Amino acid sequence: MTNDAHPFKVGQSVLKPDRPVGIVGYGAYVPRYRLPAREVSRVWTGGTAGLPVQEKAVAGLDEDVITMSIEAARNALARGGIDPRLIRAVWVGSESHPYAVKPSSTIVAESIGAAPNIQAADWEFACKAGSEAMQAGIGFVGSGMGRYVLAIGMDTAQGRPGDALEYTAAAGGAAYLLGPAEESLALIQGSYSYVTDTPDFWRRSHETYPSHGDRFTGEPAYFQHTLSTGERLMSMLGTTAQDYQWAIFHQPNVKFPQRAAKLLGFSDEQIAPGLLSGLVGNVYAGSSLLGLTATLDVAEPGDRILMVSYGSGAGSDAFDILVGDQISERRDAAPHTRDYVVRRTEIDYALYTRYRGKLLVD
Repeated sequence: MTNDAHPFKVGQSVLKPDRPVGIVGYGAYVPRYRLPAREVSRVWTGGTAGLPVQEKAVAGLDEDVITMSIEAARNALARGGIDPRLIRAVWVGSESHPYAVKPSSTIVAESIGAAPNIQAADWEFACKAGSEAMQAGIGFVGSGMGRYVLAIGMDTAQGRPGDALEYTAAAGGAAYLLGPAEESLALIQGSYSYVTDTPDFWRRSHETYPSHGDRFTGEPAYFQHTLSTGERLMSMLGTTAQDYQWAIFHQPNVKFPQRAAKLLGFSDEQIAPGLLSGLVGNVYAGSSLLGLTATLDVAEPGDRILMVSYGSGAGSDAFDILVGDQISERRDAAPHTRDYVVRRTEIDYALYTRYRGKLLVD
């Protein structure tokens, strides 16, 4: 078959499944502990450093990606109102899985009552591991291989002591129950993915903390991928920023998503509900997914949402989402994202180092 005869044009194909797929349920989870950015600055710069966020969420001693994923999954199931045994796949995207060799997904599936007749796997792609799982889930459900898929993006704080990442690298994320459009709270109208080999952020085996390319992480990393993905999806769908009530972008800090939104034509008001990084930090694989849960908590039937994720290495996924009539009656079946945001217990740097195992003792 020649290129001219191929049904898809190179680089110009919106990803759409054979059967329409939607979000049947969604759930967020953010730990209660908060480390103020001023505490990091106090310890490492004597309080002279600029603060990219107000504070960040920190997992407790008994919390990790698995426990937090279970909480978010239960919230998604509460909104979906389905028997967990009907789920055909549980996928957990993260860059801080508790085990190097042992899946997080099987524990989550067992804990919510979805095992054993199920497919389970862990996903990795830096901060877009969660949206990557969503993208695959749409294809899984849309192809008819299963009725429901649970896609999760969850992470714990990873940042070298004193590094810029320590101010923002946080804990939390979200879970999405994907299923038939007729049962959904929101219809996924199309998606698009864009990746390149851009090494802006990495962690090799046996290294405790990730490394990053400083300003290189903005351009050509974050902005090239975020803007290219958002622009191409809107171009293929024939939309502009004015066609959307809401937009969500990956949030490594507060300034990046605000700038990306402005360059794509979105206003501060359109991104306000999902802009959580200033209060809970960058939850990595769950960043854009957590922003979407906060937006779904306030969106009205008929609202249109653009969500664009970003993962270092590098790539972005963009989704066009139409909110359905069932959102109003089912979103109160589980805690709202802002409920987790305002539920906070402030800790100091010493307690943070204990909770995150940063103080190593032989």
